[in-house]
Amino acid sequence: MIEQPMMVKICDIWGESPGVKTFFFESQLRFDPGQFVMVWIPLLDEKPFTISYIQDGCIGISVLKRGVFTTALHNKKTGDTIGIRGPYGRGFDLKTNSDVCVVGGGIGMASLTTVVERLKRVTVIQGARTLTELLYQKRFKDMHVCTDDGSAGLKGTAVDLFANFLVKQQFRKVYTCGPERMMVRVVELCKKYAVECEVSLERYMKCGFGVCGQCDCSGKLVCKDGPVFDLQELDMMGDFGKMIIRKTGERVPLNGSVH
Repeated sequence: MIEQPMMVKICDIWGESPGVKTFFFESQLRFDPGQFVMVWIPLLDEKPFTISYIQDGCIGISVLKRGVFTTALHNKKTGDTIGIRGPYGRGFDLKTNSDVCVVGGGIGMASLTTVVERLKRVTVIQGARTLTELLYQKRFKDMHVCTDDGSAGLKGTAVDLFANFLVKQQFRKVYTCGPERMMVRVVELCKKYAVECEVSLERYMKCGFGVCGQCDCSGKLVCKDGPVFDLQELDMMGDFGKMIIRKTGERVPLNGSVH
């Protein structure tokens, strides 16, 4: 684990959708699917991102443009440098390597890409608001998709599509990442059908290794104890699907969509 940022050069940039870019940099980091790195832009800020690609000595992070930091990152060019430290957190348990399903919503799909590539016999489900927001369509050609507006795949949410699969197919385990309201409903379905499930949570993180406490979720530090949690742990985390802590430290009800 790297505790001080290591400056790396951006060696390639791919456009995944109108709002998402993947930034590649050379690295030999040892990484478990579901872990994350802290990305530093000097004189600006530092934010956590999951690793969405590992190939040929390069690592990639997929970034949704939605704020000051991610806008600055989207403005970076090949050859520019950024700081990286990590990886941090607890990733997915991949001991169950067949008859599994991944359910991704929006940019949450980035956390599941390396899971898909490590396992066998994986059913991949992704939901988005519209066709142009679907990610990695060429990468996962057998992926099952749905959109809120019906522009691709099933008209509905990833939860709707997942529910359809559960009626006709038995899974040994489910991995999910996306809007928290989506994951709550995935968890409910997994309990109903007695399927193991792991979710990757997102919370505001300052340090990445359990010092600041900003990412607390019912006594669990998402950066250190997670970001991946199983059903038994989620049962003891009352804030899951209900409360978050803002950058200011204020606890507020969770809002958001279901993809």
